[in-house]
Amino acid sequence: MVRRPLQRRWMLLLGLLSFLVLILGYTYLAYREQNLTIPTWAKLWKGVQTMVSIDRAGDRWLVVDSVATAKRFFIAMGISVVGAILIGVHMGSVSVLEGAALPLLSLLAKVVPTAAIAVFFVLFGTELEMFVGMIVFGIMPSMAISIYLAVKDVPEELIHKSYTLGASHMEVIWFVVFPSILPKVFDAIRLQIGPALVFLVAAEVAVGDVGFGYRIRLLMRRLDMTVIYPYLAILAGFGFLMDYSLRGLRAWLCPWYKEGRS
Repeated sequence: MVRRPLQRRWMLLLGLLSFLVLILGYTYLAYREQNLTIPTWAKLWKGVQTMVSIDRAGDRWLVVDSVATAKRFFIAMGISVVGAILIGVHMGSVSVLEGAALPLLSLLAKVVPTAAIAVFFVLFGTELEMFVGMIVFGIMPSMAISIYLAVKDVPEELIHKSYTLGASHMEVIWFVVFPSILPKVFDAIRLQIGPALVFLVAAEVAVGDVGFGYRIRLLMRRLDMTVIYPYLAILAGFGFLMDYSLRGLRAWLCPWYKEGRS
């Protein structure tokens, strides 16, 4: 039957099975042909030891790169989320703002930030502002449009009933409309975690002096995949943890919401 739900234990089992297939496939490729691009598990372990060891400069790669990348990511995400909520909610509630902002946001959402990296470099240099600006430019327009569409889906009856009870325009927007779309706001944020990481790592590869992208660029010059793969695994794990945390926060704040339903 189409969309027939599976029991939780089967979902868990199938998820673990997919990871097992991935691990077995990697092991087969790593030990079938000895090459630099697919290191064995023993070589990967040496790479992990290199990551956490103190280098000649007195730094641990994993620590300094994680701090730099996380700082850039969270600042940019914070600005993007606040900006997207303010723009999307008001754009979906006020027709004048919708007419003025929607065409521009639709255009900006189609611009590829990685193609405009030279522009960000000229405008902001290579400091924190450059990385934050690139991420905000890359994800905030799309996030704002998603929130705007969620506002448009709020039933008109709910808005009219609020006015009947004496609510003001701002009270309707922030105490009726916004709580109704809060689950979809979390979904809009979740969908932008991956693109934000892509834009950040691309910027670090291009002009960074510290961070995951910067380290990957240095190691690529000598094809040292023993550290690159663990770094990629950490980035993937971080993105998964962020997604899982947002889903948990959504379930806690919006217990009435069922995923896949309006």
